[in-house]
Amino acid sequence: MTIEILIARYGLAALFLGAGLEGETMVVLGGIMVQRGTFPFVGAVLAAAAGSFVADQLFFAGGRRFRDHPRVRRVSARPAFARALRAFDRHPTLFVFAFRFLYGLRTVSPVAIGTTRLPTARFMALNGTAALVWATVFVSIGYWFGHGLTAAIGRWLPSWQVLAGGGIAVVAALVTGWLVRRR
Repeated sequence: MTIEILIARYGLAALFLGAGLEGETMVVLGGIMVQRGTFPFVGAVLAAAAGSFVADQLFFAGGRRFRDHPRVRRVSARPAFARALRAFDRHPTLFVFAFRFLYGLRTVSPVAIGTTRLPTARFMALNGTAALVWATVFVSIGYWFGHGLTAAIGRWLPSWQVLAGGGIAVVAALVTGWLVRRR
């Protein structure tokens, strides 16, 4: 079963989950599905924005709730976390709006912002607006460049076996990384 079939079968719910868990790749694939007529444009944008918004709100709430927890303290010692906080300190509103567009800071940023004194309502408003812009941009990329992207993806990922193998490799790498860090 190809990823396109999964998205077609589970529809906008798959796009919602994919936007929150994976990000840009799933949203671009959602744009390709819009281009093929499987999804409505506005529905794809709203599903992607909602998935991204919910995931970021959960990370923010986790950072806020567990800011003194040893795990969050350990994560806060990492360079990406420190970069996120430095950027936030310089331009808090711009950073909250833009972090999802910054490679390597998308996941850690809401947690980092959650450890600051930024009011939850302000984060929610900025996060919602940024999620809509982000979703519109990446669904549009999939829509506008759908034919070329489909041809490239089709060449690189010809079947579900390749996707399954890649998924297994990612899980194995994550488990190995976790075991190495634990030691």
